[in-house]
Amino acid sequence: MAAHIATAMKPKSNNSNSNNNSNCCSNGYSSDVSNGSDNNSPSPPPSPPKPRLTPSLSQCRRRLRSKTKSFVRRENLGSGLNFRRNLRYLLLLPLLYISGLLMCVGPFSGFWGYASVPGSVYRSYENFQRLWDDIRLDNSSALELSSVWKYKRRVKVQKPCPNSTARNHFSMYRTSIMESPGSSGYLIVDANGGLNQQRSAICNAVAVAGLLNAILVIPRFELNSVWRDPSQFGDIYDEEHFINNLKGYVNVVRELPEALMERYDQNISNIPNFRVQAWATVNYYLGVVLPILRDQRVIRIAPFANRLTMNVPSHIQLLRCITNYKALKFSTPISSLAGKLVSRMIERSSMTGGKYVSVHLRFEQDMVAFSCCVYEGGEAEKLKMDSFREQEWKGKFKRKDRVIVPALNRIEGKCPLTPVEVGLMLRGMGFDNNTSIYIASGKIYQAEKHLAPLREMFPLLYTKESLATPDELAPFEGHSSKLAALDYTVSLFSEVFVTTQGGNFPQFLMGHRRFLFNGHSKTIKPDKRKLVVLLQDMDISWKAFKDEMEVMLAESDRKGMMVPRVKKFNRKTSIYTYPLPECACLQSSNNSTFRLTEGANVLNSHHESTR
Repeated sequence: MAAHIATAMKPKSNNSNSNNNSNCCSNGYSSDVSNGSDNNSPSPPPSPPKPRLTPSLSQCRRRLRSKTKSFVRRENLGSGLNFRRNLRYLLLLPLLYISGLLMCVGPFSGFWGYASVPGSVYRSYENFQRLWDDIRLDNSSALELSSVWKYKRRVKVQKPCPNSTARNHFSMYRTSIMESPGSSGYLIVDANGGLNQQRSAICNAVAVAGLLNAILVIPRFELNSVWRDPSQFGDIYDEEHFINNLKGYVNVVRELPEALMERYDQNISNIPNFRVQAWATVNYYLGVVLPILRDQRVIRIAPFANRLTMNVPSHIQLLRCITNYKALKFSTPISSLAGKLVSRMIERSSMTGGKYVSVHLRFEQDMVAFSCCVYEGGEAEKLKMDSFREQEWKGKFKRKDRVIVPALNRIEGKCPLTPVEVGLMLRGMGFDNNTSIYIASGKIYQAEKHLAPLREMFPLLYTKESLATPDELAPFEGHSSKLAALDYTVSLFSEVFVTTQGGNFPQFLMGHRRFLFNGHSKTIKPDKRKLVVLLQDMDISWKAFKDEMEVMLAESDRKGMMVPRVKKFNRKTSIYTYPLPECACLQSSNNSTFRLTEGANVLNSHHESTR
């Protein structure tokens, strides 16, 4: 029945326009050549110009003009043959552009004798060695951590706050969509990916459950082939806290009723999986999914990452806010150790008033291999990365349609920053060698070699492995999501957070920090396209580099306070990265009910212990 309804609701493709266009272009245009006219013959007396086009051709041109507004003011469209020829040229231009880039920065650049494009070659370590004496002596104008962020903006709070009327709104909403009292049925979702992709799926699942007036079963976590973490919801988050904080908004249960379990032989996997399109709209859920849910009384959706559009009604958007910043609290083992790590970082940052910098460093071996970027390892590193890619991704990078140009990746800012690049950037921005740095990362690729220059620039360098004892970390080994949760919490309460590569971790963390810090993400997000050019320049002075880094820091400060313009259902940015203005009403609540997530409890407990 699911397939039948999904097929019935699928929009039909409209071929009428394409047919009209094809007919129009097949007729062509009349030629602008005179029929046997003699250039030496006298000109005839002036007469009213006769239309050259037949009525059908005139209609065709009007249709084409209405669909391509950019060509409205053209004086002469030319013939159909010329149109097709010009179209071929237009298609050829991008190919010529890409070919030119390949010749300049690709494997053929040496053969053709082109100079390397600025930013295409990794020379950051060489530049570090060249500038090290200047860096070492430049500790006079240290940047105070308490005054890094200068840009301020008053956050507007929607009045009345949606939270104050949300429960009543949901009560009326349930009545309006239900044909009979009670819930529509049970919603089961399988959350896939790493820690923050699963977090996104959980928030979206709560929003969908509220939209459909469904009872949500605690989300299940799929075993990911990359993360390889067998943890389930209760291992990462506090289930009781999750259920209690969603009461009045969405009903959450740990398992299906026995009657439904018997129907599927006590195995949830026997429930037919309903596949939902990515970024599905509210109308899709109400028109396609809701009828099936009412009929079957249970529906399972897997996978569930990115299965709900960002454009939803305000009371549904509020569910995402409540889930992300109130209901999702890390489990006791995680929050307990995370609290200790935050306290230890604050203690080790006494020279900077207990404030520290956290860096999300994506320089693990799998990330370096996946990026297809080239560093200073030479042919041996290339062979090693090729072998690792084949082992992990089985021919994905050897397909004929996949063109790998490492230099182009670097120019476009797609290469993970190395530890030495992070160090040069931060010292250039004014952070001195008394600054405490926390590295949020997995196992760094060739850690001893690559972390050495960063440690020279910042001796107070810490990781979860250096802050925790082996016994404290033992229960977390082999559980990448639990380890990521430790990094997330320590980074959440740093004075400065530095993101060096994209992904869900920095996106969620920036949003969470905006929520906690009055709208400011307090995040350095470097312009990597600009940075790689500066780091390749072997003639740049330390002063000139510092000037550029100060500009980059000021730009991060400005962008940290950006609030997207949201007009009803027209949100184009992720609410997990830009939670304001929709989540601002939760942020403005100062009572204990809205002292959100495990992080606030960690910080509060530290302040109480140091009084």
